[in-house]
Amino acid sequence: MTATPSQGPLLLSRADHKTLGLAALGGALEIYDFIIFVFFALTLSQLFFPPQMPEWLRLLQSFGIFVTGYLARPLGGILMAHFADHLGRKKVFSLSILMMALPCLLIGVMPTYAHIGYAAPLILLALRILQGAAVGGEVPSAWVFVAEHAPVHRRGYALGFLQAGLTFGYLIGALTATALAQLFTPQEILDYAWRLPFLLGGVFGIIGVWLRRWLSETPVFLALRERREGRVELPLKTVLRDYRPALLPAVLLTCVLTSAVVVLVVITPTVMQQRFGLSASHTFALSSLGIVFLNLGCVLAGLLVDRIGAWRALMVYSLLMPLGIGALYANLVAGWGLPGVGYALAGLACGVVGVVPSVMVGLFPTAIRVSGISFTYNIAYALWASVTPLALIAAMPWSPWVCVGFAAVMGLTGLATALVFAGRGVLQVEGARACG
Repeated sequence: MTATPSQGPLLLSRADHKTLGLAALGGALEIYDFIIFVFFALTLSQLFFPPQMPEWLRLLQSFGIFVTGYLARPLGGILMAHFADHLGRKKVFSLSILMMALPCLLIGVMPTYAHIGYAAPLILLALRILQGAAVGGEVPSAWVFVAEHAPVHRRGYALGFLQAGLTFGYLIGALTATALAQLFTPQEILDYAWRLPFLLGGVFGIIGVWLRRWLSETPVFLALRERREGRVELPLKTVLRDYRPALLPAVLLTCVLTSAVVVLVVITPTVMQQRFGLSASHTFALSSLGIVFLNLGCVLAGLLVDRIGAWRALMVYSLLMPLGIGALYANLVAGWGLPGVGYALAGLACGVVGVVPSVMVGLFPTAIRVSGISFTYNIAYALWASVTPLALIAAMPWSPWVCVGFAAVMGLTGLATALVFAGRGVLQVEGARACG
């Protein structure tokens, strides 16, 4: 897997960078639409549930609706992946962003519990399900789209850059939340200002659809279609019948990637407010800093993939992730007064988010690549991301080190996966050639 200069030009072409930039930016806008919910989980818990409920129960139910979006990912992802393997990557890649933006816009204009009672959380739940289906098709399609456009010896960098673009959506969400916390009082946010980031998401969706008009179909898929091999009768059936050895490592690595995002982006900002007493504006600012360094960490991880190979890079970052999370929580618990430094180190250490896609795209051949990734990624992500935030929030009162212990377990999982499966030839040689 390790690239050498003789494999081709050291730098991506101008056309490659244009494709990569458009894909990453469109993905960032879509991820913003999906993730902005979590930055206002506390606010939404007050607006969409009965005021007489205990605060912890309202927050838990608000997170429950958030994670329901993850549960909807498999169905949407599998259906969209089927058409991506049949009709092409570009069409599905563009549809997903529209399916994400419309629910975000509707959340911004919908009535709250005070106006329509229990219908409010039910409508909110339905919109999150639709968003979950959309993001289920977005991420696997994006990975495959970029990997099949990039030269194989620069695939790690391309996928790391794409992941940085996707996580940049988290940053846009964090910056938006930070701006609102500074521009409006808590009461003004409860009254009306909470709607602004969701309305902004609708605008982002329109921009994203427009941007993706300029993307072209991947050359790998076009070549496959010309050879009359592109139409697989049922791609998922082929995955389950012929590529079962690739399913387990794909599922395990999805859990590792998911855990890094959940701890760094989803749980820690809420924990800093609830357990450590940081203000909302301070928390959002720290979260933004952490995401900036996560973006950087994804790109650096991609460069490392091109240098030493995806499996070896996975080993390195599986060890770094718990160390970074540990540094962040040690700072918070000990009160050293440097949470920004801790968050920055944690963001860099979570570069495993930029490594996993390079392993995943090599596990399945071109004809069923989106279906193979989508099936394993979305089912694992749905189950893991729906259970993990609730479990960590529930366990946090017992110990502030819960997230650190969890990160350590998942880091060992990533390391064990690399040690076991890298030596068994699970990686499909055809999958690597197809991206070249």
